[in-house]
Amino acid sequence: MSTWLEQLERELDKRLSEFLRNNPIQDQLFQDQHQQDRAMALKRQRRQLQQDAEEHRRQLLDLADQVKDWRERIQRADRAGATDLADRARHHLNQLMTQGRHLWSDLENLGRRFEEVDDQLAELSRQPQSANQKDLDRDWAIFEAELELTHMRRDAGLSD
Repeated sequence: MSTWLEQLERELDKRLSEFLRNNPIQDQLFQDQHQQDRAMALKRQRRQLQQDAEEHRRQLLDLADQVKDWRERIQRADRAGATDLADRARHHLNQLMTQGRHLWSDLENLGRRFEEVDDQLAELSRQPQSANQKDLDRDWAIFEAELELTHMRRDAGLSD
């Protein structure tokens, strides 16, 4: 049994589809906006993945320093005959190594996810732009060129 909200949603979807079928320009604008929104979301996700990866790298470097320090401590304890202390240090070192393996695995997963997002962005960029977007880009370039020409004429004292 569907709720009134689900019925309303279906009705609105139906009306939107009908409207877009009857207004192809609006449909193209809708598709363009959807593509732009998707690209922006993917770029945000890619930035977040980069930040996460950088944090994981920093943690791995910190962990590597800790592993080095604890190995030196184990050697000192072994040389001094403090076997109980050396064993406890080895146990701690093993925990650090396990933590490092988990971080490394997480970093590899971030790398795979980054590649997936990058591939999706590349796919979006390979999709053709709509005629409206191409016209807008062309018109904008002409506008900027004319504006720059006006500034250059004024700076050269050639303006009216």
